Formats: sequence, C-alpha cells, structure tokens
Amino acid sequence: MMGKVLMRWKKPMHFSAVYMLAILFLNLNSCSQAQEEEEILEIDKKNRVIEFSGYEWIVRTSDEEKLGPGPNYFSDSEENVWVDDEGKLHLKIVQSGGNWYCSGISLRTSMGYNKYVFYVSSRVDQLDKNVVGGLFTYMNDEEEIDIEFSKWSDTENQDSQFAVQPSYIVGNKERYELKLENNLSTHFFDWQTDKIDFGSFYGHTLEPDETDIISTWTYTGDNIPPDSEERLKINLWLFQGQNPSDNKEAEMIIDRVEIY
Repeated sequence: MMGKVLMRWKKPMHFSAVYMLAILFLNLNSCSQAQEEEEILEIDKKNRVIEFSGYEWIVRTSDEEKLGPGPNYFSDSEENVWVDDEGKLHLKIVQSGGNWYCSGISLRTSMGYNKYVFYVSSRVDQLDKNVVGGLFTYMNDEEEIDIEFSKWSDTENQDSQFAVQPSYIVGNKERYELKLENNLSTHFFDWQTDKIDFGSFYGHTLEPDETDIISTWTYTGDNIPPDSEERLKINLWLFQGQNPSDNKEAEMIIDRVEIY
C-alpha cells in the first residue's frame, strides 16, 4: 500500500515541476519580448524613423555636438532627410544658425551577407570637393564595406571609391572616376563569405551594356567583415568637418535600395 501511495505521489510532483518550469519559461520569454518591444519604442522616442524602399531607417542626429565622421553636426530635421512623394530619399547638408548640418540614416535591421544595390538619382560626381556621399555597411571602424563619392578635398583626386576597412591597407581600396552623363547611376556590393563584388553602372540597371559599366572590383583580401550585427547606412557629410568649399548646400538623392 505504501509503495502505491508513493507512486501516485511522484507522478503529480513530476507534472507540477514541469508545469512550473513551463510557466517560468513563458514568463521569462514574455518579459524578454516585452523588454525588446520597450527598447524599440524607446528608440522611436529618441530618434526619428522613416520608411524608405520598404524598410525602416533611423535618422541620425548628433544632438548639437560634433561626431564622426568628420567630425560634424548631424541633424534629423526634415530639411536634412526626407522621402518625397515618389518614394525617393533625399539627404542634404544644410547650413543653419552658422553651422553646417550633415545627414545620415541607418537600417533598423541587420541584413548580413547579401547583395546591396543603390539606385542613385543625383549627380554625385559633382559634389563639392569637401563633401562625402557614403553607401556602406558598418559594425565598427574595421568591419565596414564602402562605396563613397568624394574628392577628399583634393580636386585632383578621382571622385569615387570602393573600399573595405581598414582602407589604408594596400589592396583594400579601388578608386575610379564616375563621369556621369545624367542623374542616374547604379552602385552595388555583393558581400559574401569569401569575397565582395563591387560595381558602378550608368543608368538604373544591373544588366548594363559594356559601355554602361563605369567600374567593377572584386575584393578577396583578409578583411572581409564577418556576418554580425552590422547596419546598412547612407550618409552625406563633410570631410574633416570642413565647410563646403563653394559655401553651398549639398544633396544626394537615392531612388531606391534593394537587398537580396
């Protein structure tokens, strides 16, 4: 009789323990999810968020202090960053109150190894020599893939480059000249585990005629970033924080971004 009683007692105890563990797991999972949602809401409160090309992007602000790159002031105002009625992204460098304010956005989600395509709709080959337009993934200063439009304050420089950071390492950068014929150009990098393919073409196409290929490059060096928590970013800023040499506002327009 005692053995039967013990057997009957053990079964409910086992069920109760499993049940309690399940409840604890659900509560912890619920708390974790709630915390994550709270953090997302907190980001929304602190930062302006825009929708562009089917994704959510956080608009950068430096809160009235200079930050890198540059360093520069960055503003999240609608004068600096906006999406127009046709769905195109506009980034501007704007003067206000005696200061020049740059612009930048970051994708809210890490996309990792992928092909990143940018359909540009402005004459980025005509940016002021002190202005830099950047299309890039960023985790830290040594895990970064760049397409950049700039003469880096030297009028003799070519106006564009593909780069893998650290770009000072020989073989981690390829400079080229755009020589655009109109506002439309396509730029991409295809980030893979063992290589990164880059390309710039005339027009909005990924199947260019041979005469529409501006530049291509394949990187197979030692600094291919690992797939981590990097973010895709687009920015327009001033090299070394210098004023535009022509003292005029600058703008870069992106028709759309594709990631696949």
